[in-house]
Amino acid sequence: MSDLSLYRNIGIFAHVDAGKTTTTERILKLTGQIHKTGEVHDGESTTDFMEQEAERGITIQSAAVTCFWKDHRLNVIDTPGHVDFTVEVYRSLKVLDGGIGVFCGSGGVEPQSETNWRYANESEVSRIIFVNKLDRIGADFLRVVKQTQDVLAANPLVMVLPIGIEDDFVGVVDLLTRKAFIWDDSGLPENFEITDVPADMVDLVEEWREKLIETAVEQDDDVMEAYMEGEEPSMEDIKRCIRKGTRTMDFFPTYCGSAFKNKGVQNVLDAVVDYLPSPDEVDPQPLTDEEGEPTGKFALVSTEESFKALAFKISDDRFGALTFVRIYSGTLKKGDTILNAATGKTERIGRMCEMQADERKELSSAQAGDIIAIVGMKTNVQTGHTLCDPKDPIILEAMVFPTPVISISVTPKDKGSTEKMGIAIGKMVAEDPTFKVETDQDSGETILSGMGELHLDIKVDILKRTYGVELEVGQPQVAYRETITTEIDDSYTHKKQSGGSGQYGKIDYKIKPGEPGTGFVFTSSVVGGNVPKEFFPAIEKGFKSMMDTGTLAGFPVLDVEIEVYDGGFHAVDSSAIAFEIAAKGAFRQSIPKASPQLIEPIMAVDVFTPDDHVGDVIGDLNRRRGMIKNQEAGVTGVRIKADVPLSEMFGYIGSLRTMTSGRGQFSMEFAHYLPCPNSVAEGVITAEKERNAAKK
Repeated sequence: MSDLSLYRNIGIFAHVDAGKTTTTERILKLTGQIHKTGEVHDGESTTDFMEQEAERGITIQSAAVTCFWKDHRLNVIDTPGHVDFTVEVYRSLKVLDGGIGVFCGSGGVEPQSETNWRYANESEVSRIIFVNKLDRIGADFLRVVKQTQDVLAANPLVMVLPIGIEDDFVGVVDLLTRKAFIWDDSGLPENFEITDVPADMVDLVEEWREKLIETAVEQDDDVMEAYMEGEEPSMEDIKRCIRKGTRTMDFFPTYCGSAFKNKGVQNVLDAVVDYLPSPDEVDPQPLTDEEGEPTGKFALVSTEESFKALAFKISDDRFGALTFVRIYSGTLKKGDTILNAATGKTERIGRMCEMQADERKELSSAQAGDIIAIVGMKTNVQTGHTLCDPKDPIILEAMVFPTPVISISVTPKDKGSTEKMGIAIGKMVAEDPTFKVETDQDSGETILSGMGELHLDIKVDILKRTYGVELEVGQPQVAYRETITTEIDDSYTHKKQSGGSGQYGKIDYKIKPGEPGTGFVFTSSVVGGNVPKEFFPAIEKGFKSMMDTGTLAGFPVLDVEIEVYDGGFHAVDSSAIAFEIAAKGAFRQSIPKASPQLIEPIMAVDVFTPDDHVGDVIGDLNRRRGMIKNQEAGVTGVRIKADVPLSEMFGYIGSLRTMTSGRGQFSMEFAHYLPCPNSVAEGVITAEKERNAAKK
């Protein structure tokens, strides 16, 4: 059995281009897992092994690798930075115990950094901060430290100071040991020497060291009392305090360096071992019942407990289907039978392996704390399913994924492509919970839905190249929705008599607008026996089934509250089906009277632009019906935050690059729905009606 205290399950996450994958590559080189570092810009990095990743120089899917540093086993997950693939970050954070937040030394805290940091906060993942690219023009370590305080409301604990900046960056001073780590110009990570602090930095080092110790000793009253009386705490006490504060997220140990130039990565690895928690130091995962409600019990991280694991990613590679699993407790051996708590089916484990990006190492057993892949599972495992011991069935807290906001239609060019597409899409949907596919019943078109243009672009590319499907792709479609704006008190009677027993159901009800984000809420306040209780589920089912198709243009309906307060029934002719039909008729009758309204997805847009193009960018966002919320001036440019309708953002990256001479960047994520202006709504409704008529 491996000692759990020597395990570290960590993720590396950051904004696009902050250097996550390069940092991962350097960690693998330093720990001896690879002997030649592959560069992202050459399309040769270990963890970006998809064709699309190598070509675009971005990470699309999270990749797991295992390495060893100072007798500790590190399971490292490199995650994407682009907002369209945020689900990869979210589900990785869900199963990790610690993380490294990477920030660019010149770009600082960028748009996607905030989203990832928020996810890490929600998942309660302890982190250390690595400010990368200190060799770049405009890099400023202490400015980025301040940004993490101001923008992320984080409390960075500065552990090192840089020696030189930009082209003169040569190394770092470790504040705890008061030693300087200086690398030579060879670019090799092992070519460094440890010397005394440069004379011109002595005062600065003492100032920041004092801040470091003052913050750390707050974690232990006895150590703090001794420190207040002038006694310098021992190195062991300081490290223990830092470890405790990191574990409780009171602060985040902060390092700096240049991963590309191989400077400063050793200090980060030491910090992972010294300060990030092992699996048994993290709060155990909560258990839930079948409805997803917490039971108050937890999956204790221990090899002595019964087997409990979470499937957090499904992947299909050249060797077959892989189910990535984080084991929380117990052990798993080849040949064991496990239960999929979500489907109720058992399965015998054939093969399992430890992943090294797209390479694999066969395993005969695994234990609590491990992140492994099981090969070829047959029980229809999906992301978020719990796998456990059949004798001790439990359900771990599930994952909640965002709803897609953009769709495109795809049509295979020939019969062979139709068959290939069906198989390919089945695999892709299993891999990515934010990728949805449906078939338009009237036109027969296949509709792909995702988180953004890039997300769908990659999916189409995978269909074409990986699976060889010839496709014709339609224009992007926005996920409009409908809602109501006024309350209606109404009554509906369903009566049908055609020989033999008939159908009868009468309901009196109120329909009113619900709070944004509540979806569909049904209540019953019928007193007496006017509508027997056994018919309430049928009434709710009838109303709920109609929410998928609104009366304005056929878009799904959101945020409606329905209360049934009275009605009538017939002793012979009333049945569940009669009341279900009554509810459907009531919906069709009353929604048009409740002032229905078209609502559109609004995106939280975060744009970075150089100073001299700010006016153009703001003017363009205003023309796109954007609402400017905030502007922040930085050293290298301005960040503009705005709420903009998704329908106005198609092709925005091209316009932004034109306006800013190629230097602008942006990210966006779904924020909320808002009513469409009448002029826009009329156009959408007319177009949708014409489209529906054309299908018929």
